[in-house]
Amino acid sequence: MVYNENLKRHIPQDWNDGIFADIANITMGQSPDGSSYNETGEGEIFYQGSTDFRIRFPSVRMYTTSPTRFAKQGDILMSVRAPVGAVNIANTDCCIGRGLSAINSKIGSITYIYYVVHYLKVRFDNLNSAGTTFGSITKDDLYNLPVVIPPSEIIELFEKVCKPIFDKQMEIGFEIESLTKQRDELLPLLMNGQVSLNSDLLTFFYLFPIYSKPRTVSS
Repeated sequence: MVYNENLKRHIPQDWNDGIFADIANITMGQSPDGSSYNETGEGEIFYQGSTDFRIRFPSVRMYTTSPTRFAKQGDILMSVRAPVGAVNIANTDCCIGRGLSAINSKIGSITYIYYVVHYLKVRFDNLNSAGTTFGSITKDDLYNLPVVIPPSEIIELFEKVCKPIFDKQMEIGFEIESLTKQRDELLPLLMNGQVSLNSDLLTFFYLFPIYSKPRTVSS
């Protein structure tokens, strides 16, 4: 380990320091004309800021017919307004407003960038808890955030190990989204009597066959 003056900490030998823009493509959001907003599905999905964020994927609440800045499916969405550093992943192509940035990799590893972004969030949270409140972060500040840059072979190894985990998390996230949508559609039908409890149970056992299998108890 060697002390890096720019990062103010020790890093492994042969690792380098740089800025966030060295390893990531960053698109700062820009809000479309307010008259283009709608909730009826016209135009592009629009995320204004972290108020749209959930555990992993943002919630679709708004659309715009005049999109300006875009994120692609799989891009990391990071809040650039309070709370600065909140993170979600775009689960579809979308338009992003001025409260967000869209981030993807310049170095062939989205998983490494994802965890760098989470590290940056921890730094923002620590500064906030110490009394330095970040109301927002500018494009220049985000581009120039200091980061550690491992050798390419380390990044490739990290991607090889972590990408299957990341992909599985994405797959589970999509499944949760699908099941949540089905639940939200079924509950009103159940409550007003349009479907019966039995049909819902059949759907449940179809979606979760593991629960319908008898369990054995060892003595």
